[in-house]
Amino acid sequence: MERKRVGIVLFEDIEVLDFCGPFEVFSATRVNEEKRHEEPSPFEVLLVAENPGSVTTTGGMKVLPHYTFENCPSLDILVCPGGWGTRKELKNPIMLHWLRARAAEVETLTAVCTGSMLLGFAGLLDGLHATTHWRSLDWMRDSFPLVTVDYDKHFVKDGRVFTSAGISAGIDMSLKVVAHYFGEDIARATARHMEYPYPESDARRIRIWKQGGGQV
Repeated sequence: MERKRVGIVLFEDIEVLDFCGPFEVFSATRVNEEKRHEEPSPFEVLLVAENPGSVTTTGGMKVLPHYTFENCPSLDILVCPGGWGTRKELKNPIMLHWLRARAAEVETLTAVCTGSMLLGFAGLLDGLHATTHWRSLDWMRDSFPLVTVDYDKHFVKDGRVFTSAGISAGIDMSLKVVAHYFGEDIARATARHMEYPYPESDARRIRIWKQGGGQV
């Protein structure tokens, strides 16, 4: 079986569940549940950072990447997580250039939470529907006039690009990526293994208010 290679971007002050959630989904997936302990996931999951050495997350967890931007192998799927650290990375030309270059190569481009803001500032969401953490929806709308911001969606698929709402929504989005590649039965089995409810709907799960009033 040819495995799909997933690259998850790391940076300082990244939100833990933004990258750990997708990591767990992709690494826990099995094509044959009966051989869960004999066969690997159909996804090979790599953590990638700009530089070698540990990355410190929001909350203080230290994580070591498998690869750097310079030596990362080819990828099939790219995951761009979010977190407070995105504010700094939005001004990092090395990060934005690497995202653009890898986005041109991968089959599937994804973002969790404010990771979608990184994709937006890299010019990778123009002309698409997208979403982000509920606190950043107006920021996304005001920053990217060519992006249709879906206030009412927990996750959004537009062509080969998946974006999700905040933090835990990356798990749901990743399950939908599993379904995209290997079918809903395998995605549901993955969710069941994780004891996580499979997302039956793409509706946002919390109530939010648009700027100027009006509930979404």
